[in-house]
Amino acid sequence: MTTSKGNLTLKTALQAGRIMIENGSEVSRVEDTINRIAQNAGFPNSKVYVTITGIMMSISDRGEAQIEPISTRTLDLEKIAQVNDLSRKFAAEAIDLEAFSDQLDYLEHHSAYFPVWVQALSAALVSGTLEVVFRANPPDFWITCIIGMVGWLVYFGINQLVKVRFLSEFLGSVAIGLLAILAVKYQFGHSMDDIIIGSVMPLVPGVPLTNAVRDILAGDLVSGIARGVEALMSAIAIGSGIAMMLQIL
Repeated sequence: MTTSKGNLTLKTALQAGRIMIENGSEVSRVEDTINRIAQNAGFPNSKVYVTITGIMMSISDRGEAQIEPISTRTLDLEKIAQVNDLSRKFAAEAIDLEAFSDQLDYLEHHSAYFPVWVQALSAALVSGTLEVVFRANPPDFWITCIIGMVGWLVYFGINQLVKVRFLSEFLGSVAIGLLAILAVKYQFGHSMDDIIIGSVMPLVPGVPLTNAVRDILAGDLVSGIARGVEALMSAIAIGSGIAMMLQIL
């Protein structure tokens, strides 16, 4: 019975941690959630080691450790909140360990994403609004909204078709640079720089960069540096796409 419960605890805790890392959580939050799950399941002396590429965990009455690899990372704060909510329900004994595991399985395979059109509209509004905030150029608000939305749709579409890291950021920024140049050339916009600055905002890796700093400050140096490099590569891909268009045209 103890062995069976231990296996289920490992599965549940590792799955919860993996879902959180895959969707943009910082390492310290993941470690705390995993330890609380193990403690509330009756294993107070669990050991856990978390990085953004894998989680290693053992529980108090078992000598061996189990590893949960992490190969994909995206951003879905709603999933992180739902995992934390399930963990709190488990701590309050509102659900048992089996129900916790079943609900994690359901959460992982039935993601409640916003429709693509809502995400695209949000990208448009973010682009135009930040163009006005950063550059104080209201006349270019609408064209920035349109170009930012198109750039995000290219980014989203490439992510769905090709699983090549940083290619979607590069091609999305290429589309933004091309459209910004054409918009100014044909007098749909006034300032190419302002339009580009606003339009790339939905592609900027703000959350990974923030989590990188938080992980480093929390002492998780491996994960912090890895997140920082990942964010830097995304920024380089975005900058390279814009620079290529400016050089060509």
